[in-house]
Amino acid sequence: MAEHIRYARNRREFLTDCFCGAGSLAFASMLAESQARAARYNPLAPKPPHMPDKAKAKAFIFVYMAGGPSHLETWDPKPLLNQLHGQKRPAEFGEVKYQNVNSESRILGCKRTFRKSGKSGIEVSDLFPHQAEIVDDLCVVRSMHGDMVVHSAAQYQMMTGRVIPGFPAMGSWVVYGLGSEAESLPAYVVMPDPHGAQEAGLPMYKNGFLPAVYQPTMLRPGSKPVLNLDLPKGVSLAERRQTIDLIRSLNEANLPGEDAEFAARISAYDTAFKMQTEAPEVFDIGKESQETLDLYGVGDPKTDDYGRRCLLARRMVEKGVRYVCVVSGGGAAETEWDAHSDIESNHLKMAGMTDKPVAGLIKDLKRRGMLDSTIVLWGGEFGRSPESEKSKGRDHHNTAFSMYVAGGGFKGGTVYGATDAIGLKVTEKPVHFRDLHATLLHQMGLDQDALSYLYLGRKERLTEVRGEIIKDMIG
Repeated sequence: MAEHIRYARNRREFLTDCFCGAGSLAFASMLAESQARAARYNPLAPKPPHMPDKAKAKAFIFVYMAGGPSHLETWDPKPLLNQLHGQKRPAEFGEVKYQNVNSESRILGCKRTFRKSGKSGIEVSDLFPHQAEIVDDLCVVRSMHGDMVVHSAAQYQMMTGRVIPGFPAMGSWVVYGLGSEAESLPAYVVMPDPHGAQEAGLPMYKNGFLPAVYQPTMLRPGSKPVLNLDLPKGVSLAERRQTIDLIRSLNEANLPGEDAEFAARISAYDTAFKMQTEAPEVFDIGKESQETLDLYGVGDPKTDDYGRRCLLARRMVEKGVRYVCVVSGGGAAETEWDAHSDIESNHLKMAGMTDKPVAGLIKDLKRRGMLDSTIVLWGGEFGRSPESEKSKGRDHHNTAFSMYVAGGGFKGGTVYGATDAIGLKVTEKPVHFRDLHATLLHQMGLDQDALSYLYLGRKERLTEVRGEIIKDMIG
């Protein structure tokens, strides 16, 4: 094997020396071959969108509220709940399948107060005093619905468009379609919650059947999201560069044709080296002004963790990272937005940790001129039931819930869709996950049909069959 590698290397050098002196035609041929090889080794190179004239956004940040935040306590006020508190659900609202709500359950009133905010006058819960300040930048969707009422299946559908694992996540599809503008950072990053994983686990974020190069980079929770960014002791930058160059040349000599997995591994070595030389500056938020740190709630024990991660999301997008998912919630119901036992204590805690950081992110993007080209999506896998569970909690609820989108050409200061008087079902302008996915892709200039991948004889796509682009949500 070693002899083969040396032969391949020496033969390449010999041919290179010969061709360099053989005239412009030979040189042009070599250049074309070199560019083709570079494209094969760097599948993450930036790609033009399918629809350049439609592309409003070039980056995507998903502030994911894991566990199912209640639409009834956040973005969709229902005064009738308090009037019906303690009563059985009136028959005229119909039936819905639940995990734990049953015939013995009763309507649960809402203790939150809502106030008309911003010039748009959108009603926002007192859980979100900071997000109320930026409501004129939000397109609030009150008519979301999905197909599954259990966490794992709903999380798969929200992230991948399917209710089972094995399919690519939004982040992988976006990077597959557009590549990345970040040479020294990963293209697709997930920043998990320090309390642990969600019910669907890692597959909900993965690349599925797409080539491995489109998989996410999972950062570590805590103050050091990436370990070993510094060069090893006693190793200079030039020495590390020589090592990476040697690994690349050996890999190229042995590259087994069009092997996507092998090409992804080669690309990973280069990204790792560039992260050691350039990424430490990105992860050093100490260089931000105190005013910016305060904007995100960094330094406040309640908001420090999520604030740091939201600030890192902005810094990474600023450097060309294509897709970032910042997760709030993990590990167990008490540390997610999964309010089975007590909706008040759960949502007060979770909103207290995230409200200021999320608002700070959107304010910061806007003042830096980045919001127009960055989509910010807020929400979870479903909402919560109008009926009580365990007297003070709410069950999972997939037939009606709320999400919002900011930036990226979405209409700020607007509300899309509506639910009935108790928030049980969608009554106006329903938006399925596939419709949301199609609209998000459209705003990045990606056509949901063209963004496909042949797998087991079928052209697969994020939107499964086809989603409706919600034109009333976009400018």
